[in-house]
Amino acid sequence: MKHGLVIKNTGSWYQVKTDDGALIECKIKGNFRLKGIRSTNPVAVGDKVHIDINKEGTAFIVDIDERENYIIRKASNLSKESHILAANIDQALLVVTINHPQTHLVFIDRFLATAEAYRIPVRLIFNKIDLYDDDDTELLNGVIDLYRYIGYDCYTISATTGVGINAVRSLLQGKVTLISGNSGVGKSTLINAIMPDLNLKTGEISASHHKGMHTTTFSEMFPLPQGGYLIDTPGVKGFGTIDFAPEEVAHFFPEIFRLSHDCRFGNCTHRHEPGCAVLQALDEHRISESRYTSYLSIIDDSTAGKYRAGY
Repeated sequence: MKHGLVIKNTGSWYQVKTDDGALIECKIKGNFRLKGIRSTNPVAVGDKVHIDINKEGTAFIVDIDERENYIIRKASNLSKESHILAANIDQALLVVTINHPQTHLVFIDRFLATAEAYRIPVRLIFNKIDLYDDDDTELLNGVIDLYRYIGYDCYTISATTGVGINAVRSLLQGKVTLISGNSGVGKSTLINAIMPDLNLKTGEISASHHKGMHTTTFSEMFPLPQGGYLIDTPGVKGFGTIDFAPEEVAHFFPEIFRLSHDCRFGNCTHRHEPGCAVLQALDEHRISESRYTSYLSIIDDSTAGKYRAGY
């Protein structure tokens, strides 16, 4: 039996890099399911696994080491199952764009809340600054001010011209980093700028809808020259949260959580309760309305239509 790291997932096959450096294409047995997680992919990129090769020469993943963490989203519009983007991550870079296409703040907040829930640090990478007019730039600065105030590191880059790439590259050394974002925000272009030898396929933006079109169709880990790995994931249109209890959601919004200690009731959900410090802060504009809207959308996530709205 061999031990290794899952570095690529194509849906039915998994590529495992063994501890001795070999690359082995593996399947999973039909009855292989992780306890407690209803997932479309019981094994994820970043998992450390044990593999067994049968007499016919087919390799199977037979066991998985306990994960340090993972990041997960709702699998599809109608599914109650989850999809694990990657496991055993040191940090995540969320690539967002103010325009060409526009990344909705609710999408950013859902990703951030999920990462907080699984204790994964996130940095926000604002791409395509070379394309922005004065109005876009003004909005960009406002959004950056919002997230820096909460405590998130923000970086402005142009993956096509190279502006800001060295600053991003310096964040990656020796770490396992997940790169995520909506379709069309320039993830593949960014990865190519960081690792030119990869020459990943990049996509065009749909002129009619200002939406990105998927270019990455599966998750894959790339070893970095300076040590560490970069995990590329398929672009996502929406980010459906899963398995958040309403009274827990505030824990994953740092600025709301800090204020919640001053609420009259310990189990306050910050929607209608008397003596709520969060609602008072909202009235006094000490909490942003966009963040509060995102907070409510996660609480209401179990209701129909929330995930389908294209956040």
